[in-house]
Amino acid sequence: MTEMVYGTAPMRVVDPILPRWWRTIDKMTLTGVLLLMAVGLLLGLAASPPLATRNGLPPFFYVQRQMFFGILGLVAMLGLSMCSPERIRRFAVLGFFASLLALMLLPFFGTDFGKGATRWFSLGFGSFQPSEFLKPMLAVFAAWLMASSQDLNGPPGRALSFGFTLLVVGLLVIQPDFGQAALIAAGWMIMYFVAGAPMALLVGFAGLVVVGGWAAYNSSEHFARRIDGFLAPDVDPRTQMGYAQNAISEGGFFGAGVGEGRVKWSLPDAHTDFIIAVAAEEYGFVLVLFIIGLYAMILLRSLFRLMRERDIFIRLAGTGIVAVFSIQAMINMGVAVRLLPSKGMTLPFVSYGGSSLLATGMAIGMLLAFTRSRPQGEIGEILSRRGLGSGG
Repeated sequence: MTEMVYGTAPMRVVDPILPRWWRTIDKMTLTGVLLLMAVGLLLGLAASPPLATRNGLPPFFYVQRQMFFGILGLVAMLGLSMCSPERIRRFAVLGFFASLLALMLLPFFGTDFGKGATRWFSLGFGSFQPSEFLKPMLAVFAAWLMASSQDLNGPPGRALSFGFTLLVVGLLVIQPDFGQAALIAAGWMIMYFVAGAPMALLVGFAGLVVVGGWAAYNSSEHFARRIDGFLAPDVDPRTQMGYAQNAISEGGFFGAGVGEGRVKWSLPDAHTDFIIAVAAEEYGFVLVLFIIGLYAMILLRSLFRLMRERDIFIRLAGTGIVAVFSIQAMINMGVAVRLLPSKGMTLPFVSYGGSSLLATGMAIGMLLAFTRSRPQGEIGEILSRRGLGSGG
């Protein structure tokens, strides 16, 4: 009787999450990430057995660990890519404060593993590097603050984001980890530029970075030694940089052949910081160009999709994540060919490293969530309609 009087209630059709995710995800970026992970495993098979042999471990010990953490990173990436931007924001804010607390505790409970910089927590079965997780979390947290500052009666989000960024940079410099500090500062500057910051402020911040670099050079022997080595006219062939440059030049266009490379027997960081030297020596310029093309595709695809996004928070957060991701790849490869001073920084998804693989997977998962297609209309069309409306 009720249905005869009021009619039947309309049935709500629920779109299953997996088909909706597959329909809206940026498939080219996802494919690029999977190819980078596959290349990382391929190079790990070549670069890590000599290290395992020197350490008295099974030949493929590090490859198996890389596969394990790669799977964890892949699961984290796919899981986060299915979340809404609101959930990503809440997750990143909590993750930022947790990572910041871990970074503050490093001087008291961290270890340097004999590398001269206290960057890790030793867990017995492995290690944990807080700065790897802090990078994407800070990008999303700073984007939220910057976006909220544009609301009516909103908080001073830009000033707060600047303050938190300075705090993080200061904690990284204490370790010392000048490379990660510079990377985070560069990511924040790009986000602030996209948010509409005045050029004078950006120039002032860049000047502050230069002054900080000068102070670090005069106060840190570790930092000064790396800058002096970079500026030296000749490279000692017995150093990591010398081995890497020789491997890259020996590789030529097509490489020496699978398993024929020799640099992996000399470089202690062949499977991490200098993995691109192994790629160049064994597979040549062809594979290096393919790797560069994958990073360029991820960068451009993400930026083009973010340009169509009208939500300022999503635009800023996505830009910050992809900027940090791409600059880190550029720094790693730039160091190997001596375009930049030596810096212990992994090549995302390619180098060995549990924290790096897991944190980068989480970062790209958040980026994929931000770049998913949404029923919103393109920002250019919205601005065009507003202009027509005001003109009429």
